[in-house]
Amino acid sequence: MNPALASLFAPFRCRGLHLPNRIVMAPMTRGFSPGGVPGDDVAAYYRRRAVGGAGLIITEGIVVDHPAALGGGGDNEGVPNLHKEAAREGWRKVVEGVHAAGSRIMPQLWHQGAMREPGTGPFPDATCMRPSGIWGPQGRRATIDPSAAMAAATLPMTEEQIADVIAGFARSARHAIDIGFDGIAIHGAHGYLIDTFLWAETNVRTDKWGGKRRERARFAAETIGAIRREVGAMPTILFRFSQWKQQDVFARLAETPEQLEDVLGPIADAGVDIFDGSQRYFDKPEFDGSPLNLAGWAKKLTGKASMTVGGVGLSSGAYDSRREGKSQASQNIPALVARLEAGEFDLVGVGRSLLHDPDWTHKLRRGEPFSPFDEASRFVLT
Repeated sequence: MNPALASLFAPFRCRGLHLPNRIVMAPMTRGFSPGGVPGDDVAAYYRRRAVGGAGLIITEGIVVDHPAALGGGGDNEGVPNLHKEAAREGWRKVVEGVHAAGSRIMPQLWHQGAMREPGTGPFPDATCMRPSGIWGPQGRRATIDPSAAMAAATLPMTEEQIADVIAGFARSARHAIDIGFDGIAIHGAHGYLIDTFLWAETNVRTDKWGGKRRERARFAAETIGAIRREVGAMPTILFRFSQWKQQDVFARLAETPEQLEDVLGPIADAGVDIFDGSQRYFDKPEFDGSPLNLAGWAKKLTGKASMTVGGVGLSSGAYDSRREGKSQASQNIPALVARLEAGEFDLVGVGRSLLHDPDWTHKLRRGEPFSPFDEASRFVLT
């Protein structure tokens, strides 16, 4: 191994989570679990990444135990869950395979919230969950066609509905730990339910769930607190957040470090151990006057560990590669290592590079060339 890469292959510990290296397979929707139940092909898919050397695997989004957590057709019909007994058995096989290969694995718990299309999913009559009944601002640069999601007006969530969703997250977390997962990852980004509580454009409530940034973080903090009470002190909890939203790629939760601290502080205090700062390019500074990226600021402001993600090993961001159909291998690893060694973040999330090449981590260690990413990889279980 090139000594310059030593920091990427150093062990990492956080609560009960012990990793052999800092490479993390980032969560990516796959849609290959019919009826929400992962089969042997899904188990083999994750095991190959563990055999390939990834220290930690964060699964695709797994919908929580709530009737409005999932909607839409197509790939969404194969989105997995944890509340069906058959699904838990399928995930148990996934966990066993990953552990046998020497890696660790967390489920990413997910509620679509505002992104759920009304009248779709396993429970089409369920009311879509939106903190203020708002999908998002119109006329912004969105990553999806908003017409279906905005087709039906919804009312602000009630206290009872909020409590039900939080309880659904906690139940799913309990199932995950009982199965043998090594921690819990929470999807709080990209315009899904938790994120819409954080964002001023979708949370205009005037009760305790709305208001200024710290108050808008209450739902996320209460969800994390419920999960922590359910799973106990040892499991590691990771929280994904982002500035950008599917409703508006230029959206920002915070314009300054002080504002970001207001968002993340209550969530950190509630029991999060690692912040996953989701951005399109890991080497993009988040605020003027500092080279720190989003994960770097999360670590600096909260004192918690953090994970960076965004184009690692590739030359373009996810949505850029979708327009172009592919992304060439990049020479950005030295810049990544320099940031890691400076203590900016602790873990490195790798998405598309691991999606199409299970051996990417071993190639990195051995100094072998990477393969260009092809968008067709999204539609198969390599």
